[in-house]
Amino acid sequence: MALRTIVLDGDPILKKVCRPVTNFDDRLAQLIDDMKETLIDAQGLGLAAPQVGIMRRLCIVVDLPPEDDGTAPEEGEEPEYQFLELVNPEITDRQGAVGMYEGCLSFPGHNGYIERPEQVTVRAFDRNGKEVTFTRTGMTARAICHECDHLDGITIMDLADHFYEDLEQEDEEEN
Repeated sequence: MALRTIVLDGDPILKKVCRPVTNFDDRLAQLIDDMKETLIDAQGLGLAAPQVGIMRRLCIVVDLPPEDDGTAPEEGEEPEYQFLELVNPEITDRQGAVGMYEGCLSFPGHNGYIERPEQVTVRAFDRNGKEVTFTRTGMTARAICHECDHLDGITIMDLADHFYEDLEQEDEEEN
């Protein structure tokens, strides 16, 4: 496995629509493993292939228990990672709506307020080309939506109503 470089704000790849994965081979498995290592190193909840410079419909998401809010583990506590590997994902159902601030590894320092479904059902393929369908809620559902948006060239910069740092700046101006 190897760490991949995360593409940052300003790179045009973040605005492009990805092509479907057609080869379920060792190269795909290696890319998925590299993305997992990169995501763990970056301490994120999800990572899409275009965020590491690959224009394919592939993303990974940390599969959090429904009660987990996605915060970092306590000092000295080793997190356990369970990943969803989503090849050619399609969100087939969305239920509810929850608005909150979310960040993105490609836009460090920006936290945008975005409304996302509370629950999603996803159809995708695993690394071996086997079709899977599942439902997730909470932060995992949010992360799935976020990463699937990346596959269509959509980022938090496009979706956010406002940014947390904008509110902080307004507070400073008032004082």
